[in-house]
Amino acid sequence: MVDLAICSSNFTDQLALLNFKSSIKNDPNNVLSNWTKEILDISNNSFYGHLTDEIGHLRRLKTLYLYLNMLEGKIPLSLHHCQRLEVISLAGTIPPSFGNISSLEGFGLDVNHIYGNVPTKLAQLPNLKVIDLAFNYLTGPIPPAIFKKSSMVQVVLTSNAFSGNLPTNNGIFLPNLEVLHLDANQLTGNIPSSRCNSSKLTKLILAANLFTGPVPKHLGDLKHLELLHLSQNQLTNEPGSIELSFLTDLTNCTSLVELVVGQNKLSGILPNSIGNLSNSLEILSVSRNPLIGTIPKEIGSLRNVTVLALAGNNLDGNIPSTLGDIKSLQRLYLGGNNFHGSIPNEICLLTNLGELYAEENKLCGSIPSCIENLRGGSQDPNIRPSKVLEIVDLSWNQISGSIPRVIGSFQSPTSLNLSRNSFSVPIPNTMGNLITLDYLDLSHNNLSGQIPKSLEALSHIQYMNFSCNKLAREIPNEGPFMNLTSRSFMENEALCGYPILKVPPCASNSSKKSMIKINLRYILPIVALMLIFSIGVYIVKRNHGNNVQSENLIDLYATTKHRMISYLELRRATDDFCEANLLGVGSYGSVYRGILSDGTIVAVKVLNLQLEGAFRSFEVECKVLRTTRHRKLVGVITACSNPELRALVLQYMSNGSLEMWLYSHNSCLNLLQRIGIMIDVALALEYLHYGQLEPVVHYDLKPSNVLLDEDMVAHVADFGIAKILAENKTAIQTKTLGTIGYIAPEYGSEGQVTTNGDIYSYGVMLLETFTRKKPTDKMFSAEVNLRQ
Repeated sequence: MVDLAICSSNFTDQLALLNFKSSIKNDPNNVLSNWTKEILDISNNSFYGHLTDEIGHLRRLKTLYLYLNMLEGKIPLSLHHCQRLEVISLAGTIPPSFGNISSLEGFGLDVNHIYGNVPTKLAQLPNLKVIDLAFNYLTGPIPPAIFKKSSMVQVVLTSNAFSGNLPTNNGIFLPNLEVLHLDANQLTGNIPSSRCNSSKLTKLILAANLFTGPVPKHLGDLKHLELLHLSQNQLTNEPGSIELSFLTDLTNCTSLVELVVGQNKLSGILPNSIGNLSNSLEILSVSRNPLIGTIPKEIGSLRNVTVLALAGNNLDGNIPSTLGDIKSLQRLYLGGNNFHGSIPNEICLLTNLGELYAEENKLCGSIPSCIENLRGGSQDPNIRPSKVLEIVDLSWNQISGSIPRVIGSFQSPTSLNLSRNSFSVPIPNTMGNLITLDYLDLSHNNLSGQIPKSLEALSHIQYMNFSCNKLAREIPNEGPFMNLTSRSFMENEALCGYPILKVPPCASNSSKKSMIKINLRYILPIVALMLIFSIGVYIVKRNHGNNVQSENLIDLYATTKHRMISYLELRRATDDFCEANLLGVGSYGSVYRGILSDGTIVAVKVLNLQLEGAFRSFEVECKVLRTTRHRKLVGVITACSNPELRALVLQYMSNGSLEMWLYSHNSCLNLLQRIGIMIDVALALEYLHYGQLEPVVHYDLKPSNVLLDEDMVAHVADFGIAKILAENKTAIQTKTLGTIGYIAPEYGSEGQVTTNGDIYSYGVMLLETFTRKKPTDKMFSAEVNLRQ
């Protein structure tokens, strides 16, 4: 940072800012080009170190944005000299001297690394209207002065560690307050119960705290209230009241859109007055409370509700037929109660329904035949779009009869769980039409007949379970069935199939027919593959000299421009490199999934700086990546380097690695997909070896380094650590590189790294892709290997 001269006039303030601006040597995003006389915005960059004290000499500064950087230490005390400051957004601790900036109207430090307490003097600023400290590490009690400011319009303190009670009834005076967000803290005690004078309040969010006692009756006085979130607390019902009386009070809030009070200790019954809640109500959640009684039939009056959550209570009785009057309903959660009787036919009137959860109840009867009405319908654009019923969970009930054939005509279901019921008769063949399905559980029923071979077409399925039924005959053996285990078929009547599924083999008509089937299924495809590969090699060699240079030039110029991404943005994108986002660990570090601020999903490769050679390998990798660009290689968005981290931001491959598809029980590749993937890899190798002035050797080609995008197109990864070979020369490596089983014999004996070694690795991987046997499989010994 630069030394700023002490300024006593507007002119010298400008000079100071110009001096500061001129000291910035690298401004790729051009953030300082449009600064004005009263605003300084250097947010979302990679500045680090301490903030200079001289910034306090900008006496006429009104707006200061420093967030999304790597600044550390304390906020300079001299900043209180900027008496005209109205908006601040930065990081550090909050100096008490900020309470001297009497002109301050907005104080925003959301999504920073602010810690410590909120100074009382700050809360007493006379003109303060907005305070936003969300998503920080602030502790201690909330200064009571915040709740006594008549000027306050918004108070947002979400996701900190504030503790203590809210002020007592006479300690709150916020007549102009419109927004109060105190959720995700550690606040305790009762929610103040006196008549609230905040008549302009539209959003009250107190969820995820430790509040106790009843929900205040006088929340119903807030005529303009739109959002009320009180979930995840320890709130109870009004003493001596059988009904949830606060729901009756809230019928006065005629603008209410969201009412969420789930995960509390609210007991009693739902009042009939629930049907008098706001006509604007879209979300109603009272899930996970010890509620009893029935669902009032008046609930059908909530015509605009899109989400109705009543799960995890002790509600009983029948599901009211009046639910069919809520035509806008998209998500219905009734699971974990004691509902009995049959599913009402009126449920079929909910033509917008996308999710139906009624698991763990005592429902009986059959699924209504009118369920075909749920095959289509329009959707609210504010809710995740769902053309049809997508998720059905009716497990753990007593539903009987057959599975309706019409289910097979649904357009895009993703999950169907009918387990632990009393369904009988065969599984309908039409279920093979549910090509979008990724979860199917039909276990623990009385299903009979054969598992339909049509289910082999369910290419997206991740889980299937047919266990504990009365199924018989041959288990299908194509598509997703190739990856299932015996657990999916146990305890059935007379299933047969492969011994690995722990069922008896099926009786064959003749050994000749079996041999023909084996030849057609295994030997013929391999012979055809070898022929295709030979032709491909010939074509590549013949056309290499003419085509590869122009094709690679097109690939090079088609690449996108590198963007600058700060260390802080990478931390936020990966949730601080959270283990839940870990995609894999390699010899030089780890790879994380991340979402950038613009919504782009990326893979962040972080080098382990403790490993010997990590700094050197990063420099080598960056050098290669600057010149190595091809549509069959994993794209590189940018690199990030600072004293704490060396990282590459890579194109995200949503379909994982070839290794995962070969060996996962939930994945399956057909013959054409395997051929296509190996052609993609061959094109990538051709570019590495011949598409540049100097050839690049990958020397660690294997299925885990072949990644698949959303269209199942293969891209080669981890080529960046490779050495660049001088033209017509061979490099000798002193360090063992590559993976056992894929290393060429000449490298193992002589330590030679050449492009021929990559071709050897490619051949091993080619055989592995079509046999699903690793070169290190235990079936191979010194006498027999994968090549033989």
